[in-house]
Amino acid sequence: MNVKLKMSTVAVALAMSSLAHAADTTTLDEVVVTAPQSSEPLTVQTNPKKPRQPVPAHDGADYLKTIPGFSVIRKGGTDGDPVFRGMAGSRLNILLDGEQILGGCGGRMDPPTAYVFPAAYDRITVLKGPQTVLYGPGNSAGTVLFERSTKREPAGVKANGSLMLGSFGRNDEMAEARVGSESAFLRAGVTRSQANDYKDGSGNAVHSAYKRWSGNAALGWTPDDNTRLELTLAKSDGEAAYADRGVDGSKFARDNVGLKFSKQRMGGLLEGIEAQVYYNYVDHVMDIYSLRAGGNPASMMAAMNPDRKTTGGKLLGTLQLSEMSQIKLGMDMQNNVHTARVGAAPGYMGDYSIKPRVKDAEFKNVGVFGELHQAMSEAKRVVAGLRADSWQATDYRATIARGMTTVANPTANQTRKQTLPSGFARYEQDVSGASTAFIGLGHTTRAPDYWELFNKESLTTASAFNTNPEKTTQLDAGLNFREGALSGSVAAFYNKITDFNLIQSNVNKGTMMMPAYVSVTRNVNATTYGAEAGTAYQLSDSWKVDGSLAYVHGNNDTDGTALGQIPPLEVRLGLNYDDKEWSFGGLLRGVAAQSRVAVNQGNIAGQDIAASAGFGVLSLNGGWRASKVVQLTAGVDNLLNKTYAEHISRAGVMVSGFTQTTRVNEVGRNVWVKANFEF
Repeated sequence: MNVKLKMSTVAVALAMSSLAHAADTTTLDEVVVTAPQSSEPLTVQTNPKKPRQPVPAHDGADYLKTIPGFSVIRKGGTDGDPVFRGMAGSRLNILLDGEQILGGCGGRMDPPTAYVFPAAYDRITVLKGPQTVLYGPGNSAGTVLFERSTKREPAGVKANGSLMLGSFGRNDEMAEARVGSESAFLRAGVTRSQANDYKDGSGNAVHSAYKRWSGNAALGWTPDDNTRLELTLAKSDGEAAYADRGVDGSKFARDNVGLKFSKQRMGGLLEGIEAQVYYNYVDHVMDIYSLRAGGNPASMMAAMNPDRKTTGGKLLGTLQLSEMSQIKLGMDMQNNVHTARVGAAPGYMGDYSIKPRVKDAEFKNVGVFGELHQAMSEAKRVVAGLRADSWQATDYRATIARGMTTVANPTANQTRKQTLPSGFARYEQDVSGASTAFIGLGHTTRAPDYWELFNKESLTTASAFNTNPEKTTQLDAGLNFREGALSGSVAAFYNKITDFNLIQSNVNKGTMMMPAYVSVTRNVNATTYGAEAGTAYQLSDSWKVDGSLAYVHGNNDTDGTALGQIPPLEVRLGLNYDDKEWSFGGLLRGVAAQSRVAVNQGNIAGQDIAASAGFGVLSLNGGWRASKVVQLTAGVDNLLNKTYAEHISRAGVMVSGFTQTTRVNEVGRNVWVKANFEF
């Protein structure tokens, strides 16, 4: 920790010490060190404003990594791709306040979670597997909801914020406030996050610095407890260096407008109604000169500027058929257009910023759905749903780039239209006052996404535009339990996937003498199975021990090999002390070796490199509730300064001034302190 960080830490501590005399001590928010508890079948919900160890990066993917079953494909200091149960990309629906946002980068610099500052949201909900039809198409792995609170609040002013300082120049700031009466309110928030290049456990610097900022605002009308009309605005931008490729991200601009209306507890057959429309625009620039040495800004390939415009909406009605039966019926739609342009840096001949944008792809989707909640008795219930999506994609590319050359696009100006069916049924039974067992069967049909259709070739042609949709059938079963001091959950799954969209890199479409290596999308059949488990035991009023486990196994049934990009077994053990004013604890994370690999095969975000070794990482934390206003937490992640990389992380490339590694290594010893404020 440098001198500047030490001085800042002392200043924060002194400020909290003085505030401690201004208010009574209240309950200390726990530091979440293993995993949030699952309170409902196949559902995990957590408060992203709570302190957490290991301390996440500013983005959504690194936060999700702290939930069992999630992994992250690391590329640098931020913007990793989240992976759940070995599945990545559009197999995992990511919604921000009910809105879908799609990145522009063909190399996945900006997955949806890249535009998320977790602490700006009030809750994160993970819905596992194809066990809902309410949140859009294709959620074969699951759905993640980043949401802000929508409850009606009394008149007045409410504010909260946080400040975090850490090793490698890490500093995050977040502030938000709400002002208004019971019938109208204005809410606004800002975030900023910055970090320098971090070092791995061996002291090697990783090209990974980033800066990000975001702002959001909402104007709402709440005439009663059950009615809400809300207009929302958001804007963000930033830059990020990458250790896995020859370009960096110099622009991540997002503009958003949304409008929501809801009316609940209407008392008749129509119990509630919700309506939403939104607009998301992402303008992304990646270049070879802004954040690294040696790049030529005058090159005609110096900068690439893709963008994506996404518009959508949803209408949902809740029908209370009887005291025991409720059904939700609705429809949603989404349209997104992707364009790109390439050229030299601004001010040079061939300036990309004054070139016209060229549209290469457009997607349209309209879905209708219904989800039934049927109580069979006080302790037994059935949840089931059906969904049909009308999907359309158009290929506007005239040519396709292959290395430094281009080839004619065999699917130029073609349009595909398909109807995609999905559905599920789940039985739940309370086996005690606080324990529930469940079993569910789900099926979903997922259309190939932009990266599978437009950013890859097929085995036989230069275009993957005719890749088949992916059909997933999955069995989920498990138990949520709470008996005295013991609580926890276990969820297991078995999955058969027809026409799995496999990405394979380094396929030679040239000759031995003149090779032309490309990445292709292939349809194969696959099987995955695994489980997540978490448990906690309250040893006493102040002491608690908890742990979690996540395991997934994947087979490529067509090739008779392992399925690529499957993370290995992971176990977490935590021991925590909390006396309502002071807390401290530790986390031991152990990850097994992974020998089941499929080199050069995987998903749109990464492919297998080689087998990987296991590792263990120890982290410690402590906390103090100084007053009702301020809470201080601090920690040391990777206490023993272990050098390691996640199995699924991207390969390191040669960057001038940095040591190239097999994979992008994780952060070495990382010391941090965080202050949370509530007014």
